Amino acid sequence: MASGTNSRQIQAIADAVDERLEAMGLRATHKEGYKQAEWVLLDYVDFVVHVFSEKARQFYDLERLWKSARRMEPEELLPKPKKTRATKAKAAAPRKSAKKSKA
Repeated sequence: MASGTNSRQIQAIADAVDERLEAMGLRATHKEGYKQAEWVLLDYVDFVVHVFSEKARQFYDLERLWKSARRMEPEELLPKPKKTRATKAKAAAPRKSAKKSKA
């Protein structure tokens, strides 16, 4: 969640978030409110970005609704690397157990 002081700043914040996340391979599946710029919502399926005007943020008070939600770090939202055939084959191969030596 973020706030801007005017519609141009709200749009600029939304644009910057969208550009940074797209550069990391995350694309918004849905965007709302950009033209009005009172409350811009960017939906990335696993998380949602809200950019409010100060007045709208106070009115809707989403922090109150989500106070019990688990906070996540940005690194937790990055896509996981895809497994290649080599890593899949290695994971599927049986592991050799260490033989016990007699003392």
